[in-house]
Amino acid sequence: MTPPEAPVQGQMARDTDTPPAVSVCLTLTKRAEFLRAAQGRRQGMPGFLLQARQRGPEAADPAAIRVGFTCSKKLGNAVARNRAKRRLREIARVILPLHGRPGWDYVLVGRPEATAARDFADLKADLMRALDRIHGPKG
Repeated sequence: MTPPEAPVQGQMARDTDTPPAVSVCLTLTKRAEFLRAAQGRRQGMPGFLLQARQRGPEAADPAAIRVGFTCSKKLGNAVARNRAKRRLREIARVILPLHGRPGWDYVLVGRPEATAARDFADLKADLMRALDRIHGPKG
């Protein structure tokens, strides 16, 4: 029996339904960016709260999708908060390149006892539903 071959540089086995690890999303880092997103549209879902706003044409990178993640101490200790943020980062990595809009900022806010415990497939469905509502007609 021969040992398995190592992948060639940059080549990895991938599922057909997951996008590559490198996405078109940039990360929000400054507090002011989070505050501006909080003033935009909001959509509450069972696993998280989505805040979104469209950036103006004067923005530094008008064609990029930017995303931020936050979890308060209400979620629990640092381990629980980091677990919730990892889950939020992963659903954003998978869903936003396909369903997000360029020129928008998104902030995913973790919910106590929900973000870390909710089924991962349900979290992904929640994000797709939230994006549909955010980008749908104002009502």
